[in-house]
Amino acid sequence: MENTIKARREALGFSQGALAKACGVSRQTINAIENNKYDPTLALAFRLAQTLGTTVDQLFHPN
Repeated sequence: MENTIKARREALGFSQGALAKACGVSRQTINAIENNKYDPTLALAFRLAQTLGTTVDQLFHPN
């Protein structure tokens, strides 16, 4: 699954660490998601979308 988390995060001025803290996960988890090495749980996907001010549909899309 492809995602636009890195672009959205950078546009909003979040570091990986700040986004991770806001979502209750490690920076390594954010890095793995951004690099398409890990698909987040549905709950985490919703937390990411809420924190980044968007929707899950806009953050994630099939390959």
